[in-house]
Amino acid sequence: MQLKALIIGINGQDGSYLAEYLLSINYDVVGTIRRNSVSENQTNRIEHIKERLSLEYADLTDITSIISVIKEHEPDEIYNLGAQSHVQVSFKQPIQTINADALGVLNLLEAVRLINKSIKIYQASSSEMFGNSIDTDGFQRETTSMMPVSPYGCSKVFAYNICNNYKNAYGMFICNGILFNHESPRRGSNFVTSKVVNTAVDILKGVKSSLVLGNLYASRDWGHAKDYVKAMHLIMQLDNPDNFVCATGETHTVKDLVDYVFNKLEIGIELVSIENKYKRPEELNLLKGDPSKLKEKTGWEQEYNFYTMLDEMIENRL
Repeated sequence: MQLKALIIGINGQDGSYLAEYLLSINYDVVGTIRRNSVSENQTNRIEHIKERLSLEYADLTDITSIISVIKEHEPDEIYNLGAQSHVQVSFKQPIQTINADALGVLNLLEAVRLINKSIKIYQASSSEMFGNSIDTDGFQRETTSMMPVSPYGCSKVFAYNICNNYKNAYGMFICNGILFNHESPRRGSNFVTSKVVNTAVDILKGVKSSLVLGNLYASRDWGHAKDYVKAMHLIMQLDNPDNFVCATGETHTVKDLVDYVFNKLEIGIELVSIENKYKRPEELNLLKGDPSKLKEKTGWEQEYNFYTMLDEMIENRL
């Protein structure tokens, strides 16, 4: 029997890769998009597969739109990848972030509870939930305390906990994937990996003369989105719902990122400068995930590493 998946936020980085992957294993794929006034830019990541998808306008902050899509398409699995996903923006727009990333998840859970509790749900949780909390061995894992340091992280903690509550209270199949930073050529241009790669290539081409960043010494666990969407699917195929960290287990600083990209393109590092306006009001210093539970339970393995991920991003931009 062909399974049907509903991807909320299908036109984002993760949604587009997940849609590709599910189509490749014979899923019927439905996706939701939030309408905006510039429709031409909304489906650029999925244009090459658009004819194979069923697309609907919906918004997590509008429960009626979510109910309508679920009732019409009757999915077997729902992957909630919809969010205001930029941490810095969450400091500028905390209320909108909470409405979408916290209350929006509650809307989804209520919609499924009322329509069909047997629908499986994947919730895109985030390493930002941990904040600066880290275990004594230097890793963050499923049992690490959550002490978020941004409105985005706070909203994701609420969503994580309400998912656990609905799973336990109503016997629903709900999984949290605690994904650490994951990038790709489809990453939004205002995220640091894309900003570094895109600006470096522009410098190489003579379009720009410098790169301005914030905290060069923030350390992150960076993986590839294409690897991580496969983890999402594997988690949903387990007999029992659970929560999993998805990470590489390695950490690199923003300076490591800059050094690799600039050296590869043979650009002088002196073209990089720092401005405080790009720093967070409360900084998150280190993210380093332990994916051992995910690997043990699902057999997940990554194909990309930090450097091959950046190589692909550079090649795509040249």
